[in-house]
Amino acid sequence: MTHPAQIRIPATYMRGGTSKGVFFRLQDLPEPCQVPGEARDKLFMRVIGSPDPYAAHIDGMGGATSSTSKCVILSKSSQPDHDVDYLYGQVSIDKPFVDWSGNCGNLSTGAGAFAIHAGLVDPTRIPENGTCVVRIWQANI
Repeated sequence: MTHPAQIRIPATYMRGGTSKGVFFRLQDLPEPCQVPGEARDKLFMRVIGSPDPYAAHIDGMGGATSSTSKCVILSKSSQPDHDVDYLYGQVSIDKPFVDWSGNCGNLSTGAGAFAIHAGLVDPTRIPENGTCVVRIWQANI
């Protein structure tokens, strides 16, 4: 059996509130995964390790609970007066499904920090010390 070559995709595994997820910049995803559809869903299921009939996520970054089986995509915002677009995917543990219909408030709390880290916020707006306001558009709903 021949397997496709592995590809490198930059990502950050981080906690937001009581949830953990894998954060991606849209521009870092393979081209077929930069748009909604089967390729993106398959990538995220592979990253998390789903579906897993044993609900253990041994072969992925998921934590085998609904609060640790999540992916986030951030990109420069397409909306006026916003810095980033935040897109959230809840990856099913035991079924081949990614739910894009909701939001995760917990991971939303990590979106600003990731946006700054990933270079998605204009550097002139980031103070050397202090608070940086990151305006986030929740793209799911």
